[in-house]
Amino acid sequence: MKVVGLILGGGAGSRLQPLTRDRSKPAVPIAGKYRLVDIPISNCINSGIRNVFLLTQFNSVSLHQHIGAVYRFDQFSGGHVRILAAEQTPDSAGWFQGTADAVRRSMRYFKDDRPDVVVILSGDQLYRMDLKSVIQSHVDNKADLTISTKPVPRGEAESLGIMQVNKQGRIVRFSEKPGDTVLLDQLKAPLYDDELYLASMGIYVFNMDVLEDLLCNNDETDFGKHIIPGAIDSHKVYSYIFNGYWEDVGTIRSFWAANLALTDPLPQFSFYDMRAVIYTRMRYLPPSKINQCDLSRCLLSDGCIISGKRIDHAVVGLRALVGEGSVVEDSILMGADFYEHGVIEHPSGIPMGIGKNCVVKNAIIDKNVRIGDNVVISPENKPADEHSELYWIRDGIMVIPKNTVIPSGTVL
Repeated sequence: MKVVGLILGGGAGSRLQPLTRDRSKPAVPIAGKYRLVDIPISNCINSGIRNVFLLTQFNSVSLHQHIGAVYRFDQFSGGHVRILAAEQTPDSAGWFQGTADAVRRSMRYFKDDRPDVVVILSGDQLYRMDLKSVIQSHVDNKADLTISTKPVPRGEAESLGIMQVNKQGRIVRFSEKPGDTVLLDQLKAPLYDDELYLASMGIYVFNMDVLEDLLCNNDETDFGKHIIPGAIDSHKVYSYIFNGYWEDVGTIRSFWAANLALTDPLPQFSFYDMRAVIYTRMRYLPPSKINQCDLSRCLLSDGCIISGKRIDHAVVGLRALVGEGSVVEDSILMGADFYEHGVIEHPSGIPMGIGKNCVVKNAIIDKNVRIGDNVVISPENKPADEHSELYWIRDGIMVIPKNTVIPSGTVL
């Protein structure tokens, strides 16, 4: 059986702004040294799926660079990771209009691999899954379409796509964001004693002929809103129940929380599991250097120079610099794309990184930010959502956009 993986790069990524201001959503850094796109690609590779396509259309330059630098398969074992960006053609001059529209308009490219089965994945989720098990379940059930689902409590189910299944696991009903209603009561998962509901993870396994039939005979644009509900009535659609860790990191709050959860002594998701490695770019950076600092609950990436007072509950990205006396708490430092060697050529005269005697709390500091001395960055006593030239506050988290310069003595 030949399998192709499709990764949906998403739209403009507005819920992750300003992190997606200069990059596409799959290119957003996570866990200090990885990018979001590394998660689904690694799941594919670890599951034996070596023909992978990434569908994207917004701010894709850095994503192209990352994919080109990392995922180069040798000529003997075969395989590829290819980017399919939205393009103007004689048949279509517009952007992708949704997930289904993106797959429909890219079909002529991945059909060349002659797949029997197509696995469709999201580009903004954190999880580790053996996709071979999903495909085997799909084959055993003689399904046309299999949807990976996760049991969730009622409070979470209200805002997700919820599936109702029969005792054989076949999906008989679907509701997108049912809310706290009588309808939600009817969708309760029959396989569990607790009040749990089966939420769609946005991970689909299609027979190629079924996918072509469902997409090419209509103009519907979205899988969750249009294609899936219709397929339940016309095709054999089954649920594959996944009980492992899975987190949608499509908002600033969920992204911040998922990153900081990685600093727990025994996190629910671990990058240290060598049975299913998460791949990323090899950068050949030097070890991180700690001149002085009290570090606790911290992920410290390669190439950092740390001279701060305290870093607690934080993810510190590549080449991050923290000056003497500075405190970082409950924050993500994404680091820098390059080192400055001696002379500061930036017009501000402020070096890359965090200066001396600064305080950073409940924040995300994007790459290549220049923070002067005696700066305070915290969303405390501010509205949950606002933005200015120097910062954004989303969901109560302060975000300093990429390449921002914050003068010494600034209090945000």
